Amino acid sequence: MMRSLVALTLITAPLQAIAAPLTVKTGETWLFSLDHGNPVRAHKVDASAKPAKGEVKIAVRALFGTTMTISNNSPQGYTFKAELIGADGKAVTAKTCTLPAKNQPALESWPQKAVAVRVGSFKPANGGLC
Repeated sequence: MMRSLVALTLITAPLQAIAAPLTVKTGETWLFSLDHGNPVRAHKVDASAKPAKGEVKIAVRALFGTTMTISNNSPQGYTFKAELIGADGKAVTAKTCTLPAKNQPALESWPQKAVAVRVGSFKPANGGLC
């Protein structure tokens, strides 16, 4: 029975990791792809890196509170959810605008100072908000 439980845990662990939102610490820049609305194949990159076709680039900075730049190198725009992570580890939902298609950057700015921003739940957008 214990072997079955361990095997099941090992099999489902990668699936759980795929579905998780991405947490980007202040000062970091990441590239990732989307699968079922959440980041996959995420990796830290230099701020000057360019997203390949189908990739999203996100950078978080401590500027006037918290500032995030995000660009999406695909023909589809997206809406998404973001949470600001405070120094105490608590998450607060943050308002976001539509992430435009075709590698056009979006700039999000919040007055709260955060140690990280968590993004996920990307959904295809029809038009834009903000």
